[in-house]
Amino acid sequence: MGLPIIIMLPFLLVSILKEKWYPYFFVLARIWAKIILFGMGFYYKVEREQELEEGKSYMLVSNHTSMTDIMLMLALVRNPFVFVGKKELAKIPLFGFFYKRTCILVDRSSSKSRMEVFNRAQKRLEQGLSICIFPEGGVPDDESVLLDEFKDGAFRLALEHQIPIVPMTFADNKKRFSYTFLSGSPGLMRAKIHHFIETKGKDVGDKKEIKELREVVREIIYQQLLKFGHKKSA
Repeated sequence: MGLPIIIMLPFLLVSILKEKWYPYFFVLARIWAKIILFGMGFYYKVEREQELEEGKSYMLVSNHTSMTDIMLMLALVRNPFVFVGKKELAKIPLFGFFYKRTCILVDRSSSKSRMEVFNRAQKRLEQGLSICIFPEGGVPDDESVLLDEFKDGAFRLALEHQIPIVPMTFADNKKRFSYTFLSGSPGLMRAKIHHFIETKGKDVGDKKEIKELREVVREIIYQQLLKFGHKKSA
């Protein structure tokens, strides 16, 4: 993880000097992600039901089971986007240095932190970027849970800014590289980018709309995980 960062260090440092230069950092991050996946012996296969349009903002959401979710998301999506992620990852040497300067960090135990995340994400969307949120809020603690309940944040933001939601399903990341020590193996990572869910015309302040969006997107990802061969949650 560290070696390609060291090799690209001068370019990475320059790209984070100004917020408006983030798209240049994003290009380097995509190169880094592909090197990491290839170096770990992973190759990916993606089915796309719809293509993202250049210059358009989206809300990217997927299931979350592995550190490699970050790399795969970067490898698959060309539109510059910003991750909303847990602050604990900022402690990873070298990676954490860039992570905390380019991503929106959240302390899940703090309601104030969650509100600050909402405000920062709004700013990024206003700059024409997309946002990526793993709506489970983290990796499920219970191994028997195939897909945890979704939090509202991603769907509130999508409604607020009237941007499409892009559901994505990652089939094999946990099997390839899970959070369990010394587990995993090289091999195929399957992914599917589903048809986008439009939010234009929906009521921004309607909690029922948020709940319906949340459940529709979760069901799309859950059903795709079953199609990929996963067993239902216990």
